[in-house]
Amino acid sequence: MELVAIGCSTGGLKALQILLRGLAPCPRTAFVVVIHTASADADSLRRLLARDTPMPVQEAQERAPVLPGVLYVAPPGYHLLIGADHYFYLNVDPKVCFVRPSIDVLFESAADAYRHRMAGVILTGANDDGARGLRCVRQAGGIALVQDPEEAEASGMPEAALSLAGADHCLGLADIASELNRMCLS
Repeated sequence: MELVAIGCSTGGLKALQILLRGLAPCPRTAFVVVIHTASADADSLRRLLARDTPMPVQEAQERAPVLPGVLYVAPPGYHLLIGADHYFYLNVDPKVCFVRPSIDVLFESAADAYRHRMAGVILTGANDDGARGLRCVRQAGGIALVQDPEEAEASGMPEAALSLAGADHCLGLADIASELNRMCLS
């Protein structure tokens, strides 16, 4: 597994912190997160997440390579894309599902770039951002993991993803971490 793309919204910071605490170091896998947050302070988010993982946590930068063993966070106010060259690209195209950055935009571009060598993960959230992107991940041969809506603080995003894309695994946070460890370390 070369890339794990994670999307979350309402309740996402807490869910992401729990997930990260369960992940083993994955030196061959890059992790990229889009989180819908009202905060415009990406550095604060980066510092918060860094407490919960041994991986270096960085804000994704325009035209920077996607490197394994790093957790990247989408900068607020920009859509984050991954090109076929495995570099990050940012844009300010119109909002998707009323948000920018959009999980769909990241997942769709990542699916094109990584195909079967990636996993998409949808966690808690109140809207349907990520559902179309997760469908693209599955259509490209990637693995789709969705947080169990019963466990999610906001079930809308996981339910939308399951309805539109389905999932290879619908699990609680601890089990998502275990499955990612299995995929990334095998």
